[in-house]
Amino acid sequence: MAGDQGEGGEQEDEPREHAHALVMAKKAVVSSSEAVCPSDPREDQTVQPTAQTAALNPLAEAANAALAKDSPVVLDLLSERGKRFFFPARGILAQGAEAKQKATTANATIGIATENGAPMHLASVNRYYSGLAPSEIYDYAPSYGRLDLRQAWQKKQQAETPSLAGHPTSLPVVTNALTQGLSLVGDLFLDPGDEALSSDLMWENYNLSWETRLGARISTYPFFDRKLTGFNITAFTQALAERKGRKLVVALNFPNNPSGYTPTKAEAGAIVNALIAAAQAGSKLVVVCDDAYYGMFYDPACETESLFGRLASAHENLLAVKVDGATKEEFVWGLRVGFLTFAIKNGTPAVYKALEDKTAGLVRATISNVSMPGQSIVLKALLDPAFRAQQAEKVAVLRRRAEITATECRRPEYTDCWDVYPFNSGYFMCLRIKGTAAETVRQELLAKHGVGAIALGQTELRIAFSCLTEAQIPAVFAAAATAVRAVRPA
Repeated sequence: MAGDQGEGGEQEDEPREHAHALVMAKKAVVSSSEAVCPSDPREDQTVQPTAQTAALNPLAEAANAALAKDSPVVLDLLSERGKRFFFPARGILAQGAEAKQKATTANATIGIATENGAPMHLASVNRYYSGLAPSEIYDYAPSYGRLDLRQAWQKKQQAETPSLAGHPTSLPVVTNALTQGLSLVGDLFLDPGDEALSSDLMWENYNLSWETRLGARISTYPFFDRKLTGFNITAFTQALAERKGRKLVVALNFPNNPSGYTPTKAEAGAIVNALIAAAQAGSKLVVVCDDAYYGMFYDPACETESLFGRLASAHENLLAVKVDGATKEEFVWGLRVGFLTFAIKNGTPAVYKALEDKTAGLVRATISNVSMPGQSIVLKALLDPAFRAQQAEKVAVLRRRAEITATECRRPEYTDCWDVYPFNSGYFMCLRIKGTAAETVRQELLAKHGVGAIALGQTELRIAFSCLTEAQIPAVFAAAATAVRAVRPA
């Protein structure tokens, strides 16, 4: 594995130079990451790009050189921003990590206050934490994330993804949950005007992050076949074929938000085969496995393994990116701890280090690091012997709600009101409203019945059965049917 990157937790390794010879050959060039204002030690102060300073930082050049040597397709897939980014290997955080190991007399590096050998803190704050040491709460976390957490999450990924079969991947980089993970994917791989491919049933934040923020274009294909029997592999394959030979970012979100559908094992195999065929035909692909709702499977027919496992070694033209996290899996929505992991056929430690460094550099430039107490709690949960059993108990609760939902939404008396999109996993299910707009139904449902739901597009109404009690579910669908009939033209 491309494991010990030396940026995490309490066991940081000495910071390493990437492509040392190249950096030393350019040592006369002043790194923008090292242009630190000595009067303000709180932040890395970078020189604003000008005509004179627009050249790539030597560390970015070194990372790009490693990609060009070992996996040139990955370099081609990077956006201009992705090519420019690097982690400041001699910046404040790296120097602080080195001092943490070697400064036995005094450590005057990082901008925190200490007292009695621990981070200074207030009793009025500390009393709300139990079972965490001050260093697990108040210290800054590395921009890569705690090393021990990254290693524990990678071990979890490997256990849940037997298709990896020992294929090396990057060490996961900690992100501010999956929202930032997807944002970082966009930063790394999407330039203005670049195309991303998604199903028509997708989370709205893809549009906000990739289109509105970055200026990319999202093209869609119909998620379900015409008869609503399953994943539309024909439309997916055709969409890939229409973009033959191009660079393309492909988003796969299973279990899907908003539909709550995970492909069957046969459908999953067909998806992987279609992507391999596209790569063989010359397309250069970034395939994003958005596994936000991983583990919430309620039907034995579901493919319960992330497609990341089979895509990790699928083809040299296909970079697999796993976006996952504790948010849904550990039921800790507010902790905001996610992960970004990369894999490609014949990927080398140098390739993965370059991608990790660029990702951590983007984290450093935007949020600096992810919450230390959040990371510490997630790590302790992963290592808790009772974790898996407790997790399974909660999934069983959701499975029972999904089963009741499946019965109630398909009652014969509702067939005039909606079609039901297939669902077998996750938090949600979707109705395709008949004869009126979903938004009109949503408003009626809220105003007259006090029931909240989400209208998506013209006809889709999303129901989150995850936050309904078993007793509430029948009444919700009865109210929805009443609302449809009330607002539908006669």
